[in-house]
Amino acid sequence: MTTAEQNLHPIAIPRPKFSWDTGVQWLVVIVTALLVAFPAWPIILQSFMSKPLYDKDRAFTFDNYSNLLGNARFWDVLVYTAAFAVATTIIAVIIGIVLAVIINRTNIPLRNLYSNLVTIPYYVSPLVLAFAWMQMYGPQGFGTILVRTLKLPIWQLYSFGGIVIVSAMYYIPYTFLYASSSLALADPQLESAARIGGASPFRTILSVTIPLLRPAITYSALLTLVSSFELLSIPLVLGNSVGIDTLATYLYTIGVVGVNKDQGAVAAVAVLVVVLVTGLVYLQGKLVSLERRFVTVGGKATRPKAIDLGGWKGVVSFFVGLYVLLGIILPLGCIVLTSFVPFLSPFMNPLKMLTLENYQGIFGSPAYRQSVVNSINISIFAAAIGIVFMAVAALIAYRSTFKYRNVVKYLALYPRAFPGIIVGIGFLWAFLLVPGLGSLRNTIIAISIAFIMRYLPLGFSAVSPAVLQVSDELDRAGRVAGATWLGTIRHILLPILKPALVSGYILLAISFLKEYSTALFLVAEGSRVIGTTMLELWKQGGAEPVAALSTIQMAITAVLIIGARKLLGVKLHE
Repeated sequence: MTTAEQNLHPIAIPRPKFSWDTGVQWLVVIVTALLVAFPAWPIILQSFMSKPLYDKDRAFTFDNYSNLLGNARFWDVLVYTAAFAVATTIIAVIIGIVLAVIINRTNIPLRNLYSNLVTIPYYVSPLVLAFAWMQMYGPQGFGTILVRTLKLPIWQLYSFGGIVIVSAMYYIPYTFLYASSSLALADPQLESAARIGGASPFRTILSVTIPLLRPAITYSALLTLVSSFELLSIPLVLGNSVGIDTLATYLYTIGVVGVNKDQGAVAAVAVLVVVLVTGLVYLQGKLVSLERRFVTVGGKATRPKAIDLGGWKGVVSFFVGLYVLLGIILPLGCIVLTSFVPFLSPFMNPLKMLTLENYQGIFGSPAYRQSVVNSINISIFAAAIGIVFMAVAALIAYRSTFKYRNVVKYLALYPRAFPGIIVGIGFLWAFLLVPGLGSLRNTIIAISIAFIMRYLPLGFSAVSPAVLQVSDELDRAGRVAGATWLGTIRHILLPILKPALVSGYILLAISFLKEYSTALFLVAEGSRVIGTTMLELWKQGGAEPVAALSTIQMAITAVLIIGARKLLGVKLHE
């Protein structure tokens, strides 16, 4: 063959047998699948076994399900849970929407202050919120004793209504934040047109503003409904003493504190709960996709004009302030004050009894002190590992041509269907059953892995919107310049996504700091976290040490939030 003929044929360049891009993508898929499947398989298997999985005499059976479905107590708990979840959702959504519209669309005084205060429960553990309300409004609470002394009618916090109200207080910020974000995107010219047409402020809000919030209402309602089904702390703290059970507390009772633990029954309940929550999550996705047609975003950056409430603005501001005072400031202030006194009573001046003994008891005990250290370490390091992994998963799902990118998205979001206590049960059994992993089951490593799996949807969802907002032209430009997929991510996308990554990291760190239900089955001496220690102290009747730990947890959370906002300029929500 002549030289001219050789030039007519391109020289075949050998392709590398291994691609780092594909290798990383496959690794993320496999790790994500393992995170989801690892706690699931032992629960599913145990639900069909006559004896514990470690028992050689175990046999396949359907008795666990037949016994459970034939148990009248289970059906009572299921009906009660459904009623509790629906009532909590209705109250949380109504109040959340009303607050969002008033604070974001009217001219009430102090609305910027209220905007920050109403979101406080979002950052506080529901366990802390339950203890705070118990200290303020419980049968022996500061506020209850004061009202009883004044010969006024008192309330019963340890009841269905009390549990619903406190749970709604915890979930109201979710609706408020989603509705506020929707209001920021909605075209304010529609409201202006209604006002020009002669509509009153109330008619404008009712006929124009609230209909624009249908996607936010739908999403937040189903999110609250799903979360209420798996909520453990508030029903446990406020309902345990009066025999009130929800599915989460029922599972906690038969799996954690029960004398004769029936692992088959625990597994059957867990599977049914996951199936139920999976159905609700699927319904959430379907309804939200249908409601998107109600979103109206203006083409011009128009600043919304506050609706003038006239003489009513002072009255409305007063009631918003009353809600914040009675529902948030007084309970949380009460638990902080309790941590600094030997006991709290309206008949004694607490300022004359101030002491640090409760904190000395916490930090003087190696076990309690270690639980604080463990929580901080998990929040700092596990959250960092988690957000990096979740960011890479989001980039694979939305910014790659990987064949199984949709699988990554589905797997990353599916843990929404797993309540924390079920994740903990699954990881415990999996660590015990998989050879070589038994030594990890009661370590902070195991707890960290379980937390990452539990909050995989949170981190993935925190980063995904930022990924989708970046034009894919940048990816193509990088690839044209010869960069690999990993090179494009490292040099182009990650610098742009840095604010979203920091925000996601702070959200994960706060969530890990608050989490306790996932760790209930995994903790042992030396691996406790703040939440599990608070539950132990509560069962021992130690209100003041619980208050001290609650205050410590809130202080750490405050440092994270203030540091993120002031030092890093991070917005944790829009």
